Amino acid sequence: MNERKSRLKADPTDWLLQDDNPSVRYLTLKDLLGKKEQDDEVSEARARIMEVGPVPKILAKQNPDGSWEVPEDFYSRTKYRGTVWNLIVLAELRADPEDAKVNAACEFVMKWSQDRSSGGFSHRGTGQRGGQRSGVICCLTGNMAFSLSRLGYARDPRVIKALDWITTYMRYEIVSEAPQEWPYTSFHCWRDHTCRSGAVKTLKALAEVPKKERTKAIQAKIEEGAEYLLAQHIFKKPPGLRSVARKEWLKFGFPLMWNTDILEILDILTRLGYRDERMNEAMEVVLSKQGEDGRWRQENRFNGRFATTIERNGAASKWVTLNAMRTLAALSK
Repeated sequence: MNERKSRLKADPTDWLLQDDNPSVRYLTLKDLLGKKEQDDEVSEARARIMEVGPVPKILAKQNPDGSWEVPEDFYSRTKYRGTVWNLIVLAELRADPEDAKVNAACEFVMKWSQDRSSGGFSHRGTGQRGGQRSGVICCLTGNMAFSLSRLGYARDPRVIKALDWITTYMRYEIVSEAPQEWPYTSFHCWRDHTCRSGAVKTLKALAEVPKKERTKAIQAKIEEGAEYLLAQHIFKKPPGLRSVARKEWLKFGFPLMWNTDILEILDILTRLGYRDERMNEAMEVVLSKQGEDGRWRQENRFNGRFATTIERNGAASKWVTLNAMRTLAALSK
C-alpha cells in the first residue's frame, strides 16, 4: 500500500489549504499535515467555520425552536432541507459544538426523532414526545448518533442509548432471514440481507467512540460490521464478488445523507484502524478518479437540494479530494 502515494498525479494540498473553505482547511491542517488543535493556524481555521461558508448560511435559516423548514417534517417531506439532514451537514462541516444554535438543533432532534424506549431514531415523530417506535430505522439512527457525537453530545445518555440500540439490534449479515419481530418488521431496511447504507452509517457512528471508551459490545459490533464490508471487498456483490453491488457507490460526493460511496466506507474503516488487502480494489478505484491536477470531482447529485450549496456537481471537490487524500495517507503508513 505504501507505493500508492507515489502514484498521485499531483499534490492538491496547497489547494485544500486555501481559506475559501475553512472546514477543509481546518481538517487538512490536522489530518494531512498533522498539526495540533492548539496550533494557531488550526484554531483560526476552526473559528472561521462559524463565520464564513455554509455553516453560518445553514444556521441563518434555522427556526427558533432549533428545527428547519416544517418542524414535524424533520425527515421526509423536506428532504434534504429538514432538520436531521442539516444536522448531518453541520457535523460533517465541524460546526462548533458550543454554539447555541447547534445545541438547539441537537436537542430538537432528540426530542422529536428519538424513540425514548429503545434509543433508536425514527423518521416519524410524535411531536416533542419522541419518535414513533414503528419508524425507527438503522441508517437514521447511525447518522444521528454520529452527528450528535461530533456536535458535543458523545457522552449524553441519550446518545449512549442510541449506540446501545446499534449494538443490540444492528445486523451485519450477507445472507439470512430477518427475524419476524421489531425492529426488523417495521420498515423496508430489513430484508434477507443487511441494508448496506444502514451498515455503513451505524459503523460510522461507532467509529466516533474513542478506542479507550469502547465497551466490549461496541468493539464486537465494530468488528462484525467491518468484516461484513471487507468480506464484500467494500463494493462487490456476494457471493461471487464478480460484479459491483451498487454502481452509484463509484460516484463520489459530499455530503452524503442516507446513501454512501466507497470513499466514505474506506474512510470509516481506516479511522477504525483497518489496513486489509480486501480494501485494495476499492482504493484502486479511488486512485483512478484523480484528475491530472491532483483533484477529485463531485459526482453525486444531492447538492442543489440542501439548505445551501456545499460544492458544485461535476466540479473539482475539496471535500472529496480531502477524503481521498486522508484515506490514502492512512493506507500508506
